[in-house]
Amino acid sequence: MELNIKPLADRVLIEPEAAETKTASGIIIPDNAKEKPQQGKVMALGKGTKDEPMTVKVGDTVLYGKYAGTELKLEGKDYLIMRESDILAII
Repeated sequence: MELNIKPLADRVLIEPEAAETKTASGIIIPDNAKEKPQQGKVMALGKGTKDEPMTVKVGDTVLYGKYAGTELKLEGKDYLIMRESDILAII
């Protein structure tokens, strides 16, 4: 799917994974008690800076900080845009 957004410099566009709806024991979690997901898939990225090339690539699944990035909505889907330095790990 082609997105109409191109992050600049060291920014990364991430599609967060859906929040868990059930616990491991089968208890259903209500909407107001769900935690923000902390992992997602890289959908687009900038070219990096001249001193720091990008280490993630489109399609990588990554972990990021709980309050990292800026939320935005594109074509009816929720995304996060953040600096590559806010990404903690590639899974």
